[in-house]
Amino acid sequence: MAMSKEAFLESAGLKGPVVDVWIAQEWLVPEQTPSGPRFREIDIARARLILELRAGLGANDAGIDVILHLMDQLHGMRQALDALRRHVGENRD
Repeated sequence: MAMSKEAFLESAGLKGPVVDVWIAQEWLVPEQTPSGPRFREIDIARARLILELRAGLGANDAGIDVILHLMDQLHGMRQALDALRRHVGENRD
């Protein structure tokens, strides 16, 4: 379910300006609509992860950038592996 920026900020426990910075850094990539950005549950989870990386682990912006990039790569590899498994399973016969 997509939500407005205001609902996202409330759900994630954030203030407005930080979200704009995170979007500019491409740490968050909400869907862009004519009425403004629309956020999903995954964006809330990602924002909470960023907060935990900062507060809990003391990661700086460069570290967070690397961590998120690696997580995105891992997610992409999982999707590719799942697609390959489905393809192999369909062609076993």
